[in-house]
Amino acid sequence: MRAAILRGPADLVIKDVAAPAPGPGQVRVAVEAAVTGGTSIKVYRRGYHARMGRPPLPFGHEGAGVIDAVGEGVTSFAVGDRVVPANSASCGTCRACDHGMTAQCEDMVWLGGFFAEKLIVPARIVAGNLHRIPEGLATEAAAITEPLACVIKGNDRTPARRGERAVVIGTGALGLLWVKVLAASGAHVLAVGRRPERATIALELGAERSELAHEFDPDPVKADLVIEAVGSTAAWELALAAVSPGGRVNLFGGPPERTNVALDTQRLHYEELLVTASFHHTPFHFAEALRLLEGGFIEPGLLLQEHLPLEELPAFMKRAASGGGPLKAVVTPSA
Repeated sequence: MRAAILRGPADLVIKDVAAPAPGPGQVRVAVEAAVTGGTSIKVYRRGYHARMGRPPLPFGHEGAGVIDAVGEGVTSFAVGDRVVPANSASCGTCRACDHGMTAQCEDMVWLGGFFAEKLIVPARIVAGNLHRIPEGLATEAAAITEPLACVIKGNDRTPARRGERAVVIGTGALGLLWVKVLAASGAHVLAVGRRPERATIALELGAERSELAHEFDPDPVKADLVIEAVGSTAAWELALAAVSPGGRVNLFGGPPERTNVALDTQRLHYEELLVTASFHHTPFHFAEALRLLEGGFIEPGLLLQEHLPLEELPAFMKRAASGGGPLKAVVTPSA
């Protein structure tokens, strides 16, 4: 079968590998829709993910498909089921899990390699974080469950309040999902991004205003809630500059390793700023995201802007990493 392997920074290849067979408790999925996004572009550029793995790395962590083989002991799923697997499963027993911090599990099972014709879903994910796709929901729409789950978890960390002013810095797919979630909560949302065409999408998703990043002045804004959805130190600093006294900042984007930002200690202390962060999702948030997608929470076509075969993925990632790609592209490995 064919699979995408990341060998290092901007070094992605399509290889012929042996088709895996599911072991006890596992299922094998024929991937029908794997999607790109801001995190996959970040991983492609950097050649690693701080939690999900180092090269050589099976590439891709968002997708869905159809079960075509089941391992010994699997009774809850069957061949032919359309499913969307979460890309992780926590152990449930370590100190982090015991404190409800399942995204920081000390023994997390990660699932990568969605950009492949077939994918083995580990037994722990099958047992607790594999979901049938609801009837009527397209497979490629179900494939965006993972990023929406991350945003829903982030909103639990810093929930939007009706009538307050919110700023989302970053209009990639995750930033735009934040716009939708905040607007649905009744906040007045300002979206800040680099690309004019994404400003239009932000308005469609509920933003009341949208500004280009190079024109954005944080001083007169002073929002109640600021979401940083870029993953750069400059964006982190901009987010902190844009929050009002008593406001909240969610540092949602993950910058590269060994980077630092300077904090204005006077503002942080005397203005009583609440600065937090959110990483990944939980089984609860993944299930909630799928439920929202089933209910039509978002029009998937606003995010899924291109379709391509697996062979074109390396060229696409090169284009996307230079800033020329769509919000998300759907790859059809098993076609």
